[in-house]
Amino acid sequence: MEELVIRDADVVDGGGGPSYRADVVVDRGRIVSIVQEAAAAGCQRPKARRELDAEGLVLSPGFVDMHAHSDLALLRDPDHSAKAAQGVTLEVLGQDGLSYAPVDDRTLGEVRSAIAGWNGSGDDIDFDWRSVGEYLDRLDRGIAVNAAYLIPQGTVRALVVGWEDREATPAELDRMRALVAEGLEQGAVGLSSGLTYTPGMYARDAELTELCRVVARYGGYYCPHHRSYGAGALEAYEEMVALTREAGCALHLAHATMNFGVNRGRAPELLSLLDKALAEGADISLDTYPYTPGCTTLVALLPSWASEGGPEAVLARLADDATAERIRHDLEVVGADGCHGVPVEWETIEISGVAEPALADHVGRTVRETADARGEAPWTTARRLLLEDRLGTTILQHVGHEENVRAIMRHRVHTGGSDGILQGAKPHPRAYGTFPHYLGHYVRELGVLSLEECVAHLTSRPAKRLRLPDRGLVREGYRADLVLFDPETVAAGSTFEEPRTPPTGIPHVLVDGRFVIEDGRRTDVLAGRAVRRTP
Repeated sequence: MEELVIRDADVVDGGGGPSYRADVVVDRGRIVSIVQEAAAAGCQRPKARRELDAEGLVLSPGFVDMHAHSDLALLRDPDHSAKAAQGVTLEVLGQDGLSYAPVDDRTLGEVRSAIAGWNGSGDDIDFDWRSVGEYLDRLDRGIAVNAAYLIPQGTVRALVVGWEDREATPAELDRMRALVAEGLEQGAVGLSSGLTYTPGMYARDAELTELCRVVARYGGYYCPHHRSYGAGALEAYEEMVALTREAGCALHLAHATMNFGVNRGRAPELLSLLDKALAEGADISLDTYPYTPGCTTLVALLPSWASEGGPEAVLARLADDATAERIRHDLEVVGADGCHGVPVEWETIEISGVAEPALADHVGRTVRETADARGEAPWTTARRLLLEDRLGTTILQHVGHEENVRAIMRHRVHTGGSDGILQGAKPHPRAYGTFPHYLGHYVRELGVLSLEECVAHLTSRPAKRLRLPDRGLVREGYRADLVLFDPETVAAGSTFEEPRTPPTGIPHVLVDGRFVIEDGRRTDVLAGRAVRRTP
């Protein structure tokens, strides 16, 4: 007898079609049969060792977080309710060109310091891997949800070229190509870049194109955080489209939005650009989170020249008065490339987390608010924070536009991604609320998407991008990564004031046919594993 029958569920199967009522039978991690209500009339209904009454609940495929920053959180926190409670059953790691494989001893220390604001220092982690394959093997020891991995181009460049702003030599480019190929052979699903973050931003288009050619040979995709989401945003999107078209590589645009005052209401221009490329045969998808503020580290705002050489070099420049004044001028007057070419508005920069506990009183206040309270210039406050927190400060950037968010999420190649940073005293609520916020706010309350459309955006579309032949749909033979939610009550509990509040209306989540959330509570099941690229 099979393990589980989910009885009388309203199945929204991820394909975009209308829902239907059915009994769904699960055994050994797979969906083994689906008996629709009409077909069951007059017949004996399926039985199993356990029966779950799903009356009033929607059964859908588990949600795929296409842009996650859980690279260390999955290892540090076996509970991982931040994502499991949302119905997420698969996360894509290695985002924005910076993560922890492939590395050597030098690079590992540099990367840990550079992205401590995203993932913490890692002092509580045993970094017993160096290659992509070894990191995936580490995930295979058991994690809360499944995880796929993108090779981080900035980390590869740091390993081969270093943190300098210069072109790679032919030999260095060959070595980077080899590392990308090796990572793909070991199971990575593609390549990411952070082109407003060092050292990835120092790569010219020709270098990126060559790496994308390697990705294309293996059937992966390129996922860039491109060069600007502010001034010149459309040109930055065009650059990525042209680059991947030349390389013959699939393109997935990370947190694809149009931010800052210069881009208010300009989402239709972006969508027109993408529609034209798609009509010409380009393979493009994108992800977004359903909120207006962004989230990054405070050091990420600095001009690229100030970040050359790595974290210690940045701290040395900040400590020098003359150099710090140059940085201020670029930030406040010129518009630094790290701040997307837009002069920084300190009233939009909210401190969300610090590494140094003594600086905790800054959290929840904008840089300008703190500066005004102290009677000093905002740059003085920001500079002191960077130095005293050793670049570990995370921020929210209140620079988005609701009309752009809604327009982009309607697009036919849209998928969901939280871009969730789990660090800090007041992280962005998207880390704990992205997927129920789509279902509760944008489906039920606003009607921006139908329920069937939204589920497809969060399940089958990302599975297609990841080339996963047995995930993303409720189908016989598919993996039993499933979520049951109440369409009338599902909602994000997380807010900007209380960002770690769990969602409501998601009582059950299964990974590989095992309950990781049961009756709204996290179980001790660690059914997640690394999901490797399908050859």
